[in-house]
Amino acid sequence: MRRRLLALVCVSASLLSGCGLISDSAAERRTVTVWLMQHSASQDFLDRFTEEFESEHDGIDLDIRIQEWTGIGEKVQQALRGRDADGPDVIEVGNTQVSAYAEGDGLLDLTLESMRDWGRDDWLPGLAEPGRWGSQQYGIPWYAANRVVVYRKDLFRGAGVTAPPETRDEWLEITEQLDTDRTQGIYLAGQDWYTLAGFIWEEGGELATERDGVWRGALDSPAALRGMDFYRRLQELGDGPADADEEHPPQAGVFAEGRVAQIVAVPGLVPAIVKQNPELADLIGYFPVPGKKAGRPGAVFTGGSDLVVPANTDAEDAAVEVVAALTGARWNTELARTMNYVPNKAGLAESVAGEEGLEAMAAGAARGRATPATPRWSVVEADNPIKEYMTKVLTGADPAEEAGRAARRVTDTLAFD
Repeated sequence: MRRRLLALVCVSASLLSGCGLISDSAAERRTVTVWLMQHSASQDFLDRFTEEFESEHDGIDLDIRIQEWTGIGEKVQQALRGRDADGPDVIEVGNTQVSAYAEGDGLLDLTLESMRDWGRDDWLPGLAEPGRWGSQQYGIPWYAANRVVVYRKDLFRGAGVTAPPETRDEWLEITEQLDTDRTQGIYLAGQDWYTLAGFIWEEGGELATERDGVWRGALDSPAALRGMDFYRRLQELGDGPADADEEHPPQAGVFAEGRVAQIVAVPGLVPAIVKQNPELADLIGYFPVPGKKAGRPGAVFTGGSDLVVPANTDAEDAAVEVVAALTGARWNTELARTMNYVPNKAGLAESVAGEEGLEAMAAGAARGRATPATPRWSVVEADNPIKEYMTKVLTGADPAEEAGRAARRVTDTLAFD
């Protein structure tokens, strides 16, 4: 790793009397400005990290500045385009945002550091893969979160279900048992496209594919159609609206009403459920989204954050040291425990053992994926043809025909210059 921090050594006993080293006060100091997003880490965690990091890295001071998600994209782009005295040296970015920042050569290539020192082969794929642009690694995985099945233990017992399902077929069977006149087997909104993405990936399909630098929609592949068919079969075992996503209405409120056996959500949604219905506090359980085969959770969309270093930093090596520390086992494990996240490596999953929701989430994260690694994907999401496609299929339209139409819209959007 390149080192630019000034090291002062003994030059000559005749020039430096007594001890051969100049005092620390004479050494060059660097301030590393770190942009982290609001609510990503507690203030207590940041205080402890700063104190320990600065004590272990003579000559480096940390200036951690908390940013809001609203408007952060343009703010980061401005920081990457021009360097000023207050510019960031390390930035937390959403895992799916890395390609947008790397495209214009705005980020430092961290491939060599990640391959040599940072355990790259054990990173969660849903964080590591979108952190790459071309063959280079620009985003270093920090933390993850993904959907699991949140369920009512008492309703499962009442239906004679003694254990969570291990396969998708079992999941369908159990959900059908739970779907009664009084209870929805599952509440699954018709436009929950992140959940659909996991089903498509589990079948071996993709949302979009790239060849020779050209991206094309892939919702009309046989595998993707199988994923949509599974979604349809599961969704009809409840009363989720066909023309809305999971936030309209918020599914936490629907589950809190007490007539839903399951939802697909991040465990972090559960406090909102319990706040609305405290009687459910001891009745909620979790299991990973089941896969096609027993013993292997299903593929899921992984959200979370990567850390990047702007190419225009004037404290490159010190910034790299900060990234190494935050994403290393010591502080990554501490962050996961403090904030109820999944750590950035599969091998660190044991650090959240004992927390049922986190254990389910960590198990699923091992097969996590991210959206297509093209800067144009955010444009696709802004006018999301996948949602419209899902609604049409769920209301009786021909799946192959609608998938072809949606795939063409995705292709056109990704190709727009």
